[in-house]
Amino acid sequence: MEKLGKKANSKNLDLNNCALSTADVTELAALLPFLPELEEISLSWNSCVGGTLKALTVHLHHVNLLKVLRLNNCRLAAEDVVSLGEAFEIVHQLEELDLSWNSNIGGRLSLLTKKLQKGCRLKCLKITDCNLTAKDGESLAEILNVIPNLEVLDLSLNKHIGCSVQVLAQELKHVPGLKELNLHMCGLKRGGLQGLDTALQHLAELRKLDISCNREIGGGFKDSTAHLASLKNLEVLDLHQCCVTEEDMAVLSQVIPLLSSLQELNLSSNKSVGISSDPLLGRLRFLPKLKSVTVSNCGLGEESLSSLAEAALHLPELEILDLSWNKCVGGNLKLLLGALKLTTEIQALRLSSCNLVAEDLALLTSLTQDGHLTRLQKLDLSYNNSISDEGWAAFCQGLGASKELLELDLSLSPSSCRDSGMWFSELLAALAQLPALAELGMQRWVLTESQRRQLESFNQDNTRNIRFDC
Repeated sequence: MEKLGKKANSKNLDLNNCALSTADVTELAALLPFLPELEEISLSWNSCVGGTLKALTVHLHHVNLLKVLRLNNCRLAAEDVVSLGEAFEIVHQLEELDLSWNSNIGGRLSLLTKKLQKGCRLKCLKITDCNLTAKDGESLAEILNVIPNLEVLDLSLNKHIGCSVQVLAQELKHVPGLKELNLHMCGLKRGGLQGLDTALQHLAELRKLDISCNREIGGGFKDSTAHLASLKNLEVLDLHQCCVTEEDMAVLSQVIPLLSSLQELNLSSNKSVGISSDPLLGRLRFLPKLKSVTVSNCGLGEESLSSLAEAALHLPELEILDLSWNKCVGGNLKLLLGALKLTTEIQALRLSSCNLVAEDLALLTSLTQDGHLTRLQKLDLSYNNSISDEGWAAFCQGLGASKELLELDLSLSPSSCRDSGMWFSELLAALAQLPALAELGMQRWVLTESQRRQLESFNQDNTRNIRFDC
């Protein structure tokens, strides 16, 4: 461990991203008999692990307390999957297995799953972006009845598994304690969505449901939300980029406000959120535990923005508000004035590409100077080319009041390039008052050699990430 620049720990062997060689893996395997207390092994992001796993797994009987095994992005080969399956007959205490970003697992998952034994203690299974096939999904469905303690199932970024989700959903009744289900970009179809909704009646403990980036389920929510409202413990719901239709919105507007424990809601890149006559955004007032509302690129109009602003008055715990890529915000940020005054917990405000004008920045400045937004850590004002130089100057003059600011993005859109000379000195003065600032985006602003040096001087200890390119 010392050789690899890590601290030795008899219970946790963390060798993530250590550029391990084949020889290192062999040496590690030889050490296992001397580590009987080992509970965690993390070898992620070491490509040489692929093809050598058997050297390690044959010694796992020496660490029979092993609970966590992380092998994501290790270039695992078919023979590694076989070796790992054989290891399941040895490691009876395993609770977490992460095999994400190993594309060669696709089509071979059954080599592992068929070795799982009844009473397996597995609680967390992550197989993200492993090129899984529909057959793999069916193999996984077949063994859910032997892992009744499963709490986290992450199958995201497996685009070809969608056809088997309906089969998988039928078996979810065997894991009633499931708390997280991630099916992001899994090629989910309407039939799979209906099957999933039926399964939700058995998943009362579910805390997180992510079915985002499944475009083919658009139009299917109107027939597939009968059991969604029963998830009284659901805290995170991610439906971004699902091609949600107006008919879907009519149903979701009735169902989502019933999710009494909801803390995070992501509806981004669904244009029907803004054009729907059913005011879902206004009904968010019935979810007082909401901490994050993301409605980026939702085609919001002034009316829907007003509904959201009114609802936000009843969201005292709101920490993240993302309105990016909604052009109606420009010139109308004042509609959110009351909410931004009352929601004292706001930590991230994202207003990228919102057609903001100088008046909007003046509003933000006055709020900060009046003692509001005191906890703001992330502010994204990028891609707002419509803001005048005078507007940027006034904003920078008041920027120093945002003492907790960690990230600030003032970048222009890719097709633009402008001179920042008029207000650059005000920005520098403000930066001197923001010791916590770690990220600054200034892309597409034309900087002179002198201005570049001044920014680099601000970052002389190299603890900040300052991005500029013009």
